[in-house]
Amino acid sequence: MRLKDQVALITGSARGIGKEIALAFAKEGALVIISDINESAARETAEEFKAAGLQADAYGCNVADMASVQEMTDKILDNHSRIDILVNNAGITKDNLFLRMTEDEWDAVLNVNLSGAFKSTKALIKSMVKARKGKIINIASIVGVIGNAGQANYSASKAGLIGFTKSLAREFASRGITSNAVAPGFIRTAMTDQLSDKVKEGLMERIPLKRLGEASDIANACLFLASSDADYITGQTIIVDGGMGI
Repeated sequence: MRLKDQVALITGSARGIGKEIALAFAKEGALVIISDINESAARETAEEFKAAGLQADAYGCNVADMASVQEMTDKILDNHSRIDILVNNAGITKDNLFLRMTEDEWDAVLNVNLSGAFKSTKALIKSMVKARKGKIINIASIVGVIGNAGQANYSASKAGLIGFTKSLAREFASRGITSNAVAPGFIRTAMTDQLSDKVKEGLMERIPLKRLGEASDIANACLFLASSDADYITGQTIIVDGGMGI
């Protein structure tokens, strides 16, 4: 029960990697806040957790909209008095080759992936400063480190998150707040399950461990950073990619 009595907000956690992170935290004793732009999906996930005997609450939120983020944060603080852990996981992709990429595709991805993390952190950081403790974990990506053709917008947003993580670490370390990032590689999801065998073989050639990662691999890294085991770690990016970025 490494997170017993902790309140953890995970954005974009109704499904996928975010849900797996929330589940890992809840199993370790945290009260998890399931936040998602799809409020009904967030509530379904929270109810699923509760049925399994875990602590969960749910809120609809668009991280690209400061008013929506502030409203959610205020409600969480009113209902639960604090937020001990923030995982900025919400993200989208709008892939396109750069010559074809539209301004709307660029703006949409940066607004959610990078500005969304800024807004979520901005809304609650004062409560962490007041408490003189807190854990911020940003979900970046290996493509934010090495780049990827057809993902200039996504890569830029994730590289920005890594810089954002380091800056927060420097600014808030004296207040007992740590800031770290986790950078996933290719993770097995419902979307990757639909890829052709040829495409999957191409991916495996780029990964020394010769397999896709699991959502649980990312959740485990986040759990470590959220726990007291990582109290002396800040400003770091843990790359969980099977060696792809070596």
